[in-house]
Amino acid sequence: MWNEIAIALVILTGLGLLFATILAVSYKKLKVYEDPRIDKVEEMLPGNNCGACSMPGCRAFAEKVIEGELNVSKCTVSSPSGIEEIANYLGVDAGSEEKRVARLLCAGGKDEAHNRASYTGGLSTCRGEAVVAGGPKDCNWGCLGLGDCESVCDFDAITMSENGLPVVDIEKCTACGDCVEICPKDLFIIQPLSEKLIVQCRSLLEGDLATDRCSVACNGCARCASDAAPDVIKIVNGLARINYELNDLAGPEATRRCPTGAIVWLENDKQFALIEKEPMPLGRIDSQFDAETYYQ
Repeated sequence: MWNEIAIALVILTGLGLLFATILAVSYKKLKVYEDPRIDKVEEMLPGNNCGACSMPGCRAFAEKVIEGELNVSKCTVSSPSGIEEIANYLGVDAGSEEKRVARLLCAGGKDEAHNRASYTGGLSTCRGEAVVAGGPKDCNWGCLGLGDCESVCDFDAITMSENGLPVVDIEKCTACGDCVEICPKDLFIIQPLSEKLIVQCRSLLEGDLATDRCSVACNGCARCASDAAPDVIKIVNGLARINYELNDLAGPEATRRCPTGAIVWLENDKQFALIEKEPMPLGRIDSQFDAETYYQ
């Protein structure tokens, strides 16, 4: 009996030593080297894991920076001093990255686009309202104004105006895209600041059908396309579409004859429209721009 126990112990001990040896050799052979600088760079990053850099998190971003696949400046959440600190640590050029921000493609707030019904559901969110026949708003493509985007923004870059529309603070916006994902009407896009000509409407209705539902809707009149440089703007399905591949040719002149103010020119994050003779019914923007001063 004791012999059998001893033999079993010897066998188990031998197997244990064999497997331990195999594991040790495997670890040595299969071990993946990880640059110790990754941990240091990750510590120097903001740690928001917001995805604004196009990577799933700060560690993944640190790996790509060290591999030379991304510039340090791609982290739009870091401060200029933080970017410089990382670049100096790695001994690389920080590079340059144009700031990108979230833009809302709707200007129809409570004053411009009214509700056709009342929503009394238990879930007071844009997504909750959108489930019921697209929401109570008369314009099926318009902002529902319940602030899902404000709630989801981790950087406090979005606030709701008194008119029931989200306002993006470009200084705080990191272009993380959370507002893009949460909006049930797909009204947010991420754009470089250099793209200043914006159509703030997504309605697919034309003419009076569009403006009867929202006073600042694009009615597909094509005046902006005529006033802009060739091919910068085209009317597609009754809606003005901007070709940003020709962004260098885009200018505020495209807003000159828009009868509703659906197309705007953004300068220092303020909305401007050129007014030719008599003020157009631009609502929120007709008093913010002096064409004479602008062209001096």
